[in-house]
Amino acid sequence: MIKNTNDGSANEPSLRIDINYGNCDGLPGFSAGPKGDDRKKHEAIFDAGFKGVQDGNPGLCKELGLELTAHARVNEVGDLDELLPYWKDMGYNCATIHLGWGMESDSQIDILVAYILKSAQKFDFPIYIETHRATVTQDMYRTVEMVKRFPEIRFNGDFSHWYTGQEMVYGGFENKLEFIAPVLERVRFLHGRIGNPGSIQVSVNPNDNESFVDHFKDMWTQSFQGFLKTAVPGDYICFAVELLQSEIFYARMFESNGSYREEGDRWQQALLYKEIIQQCWERAYSMQF
Repeated sequence: MIKNTNDGSANEPSLRIDINYGNCDGLPGFSAGPKGDDRKKHEAIFDAGFKGVQDGNPGLCKELGLELTAHARVNEVGDLDELLPYWKDMGYNCATIHLGWGMESDSQIDILVAYILKSAQKFDFPIYIETHRATVTQDMYRTVEMVKRFPEIRFNGDFSHWYTGQEMVYGGFENKLEFIAPVLERVRFLHGRIGNPGSIQVSVNPNDNESFVDHFKDMWTQSFQGFLKTAVPGDYICFAVELLQSEIFYARMFESNGSYREEGDRWQQALLYKEIIQQCWERAYSMQF
């Protein structure tokens, strides 16, 4: 469990809202977000009220008082051996991991998961296995089975990969939500992105009542409930908004006045996500206490 590094006092369990630095990459000209150098982007992140940055600049984060989280891909045992001392030395809070390519056997998965758990314990550093396409967690069934073998696993819930990639509404969303409950109970980090059954990242409106928006709110709220069941004073769960650019096929492109542009302003969407996730947190907190 991550301790709240923002306040040394014995606070109630809390939510920390961060942003993935990739959310600022390639912002189009019409975006209200920062388009300057690293300093301008980090200052804008701070001014917008985000508490931390995933994949941020360690020096700028320290200067501005922003928390710092990492991410990496792990394909083989040993891939974290050099990264973990660096992350500890540079003041990172935790890391989210893309584990394997999704073509591994159960025995190969178990070797990789055991390595992650052993590394986290050795360095006293939280490592969260991400629910992501092209990894060992790309399939809901195999991920739930992993939890049965390793109940101590903790996850970064990036649920758009399942919602779209496994079309969670097909066969009944409520059935899928019940099935992945063992995963939701173990989420301690979240990547903020909303998709629909056909697209992994879509823009949402402030008063959007689309069913897929409500589905993500349900998954996030249930994740918070799982965290709160075991949290002690000073613990927090991190929600990092991660709305990525069209160049890597996340933001959708639409024709406008004879040219193509991203569907929406990913920076303004990130600010909206702050409001949405705060509502989910308050809902989970009221249900728990």
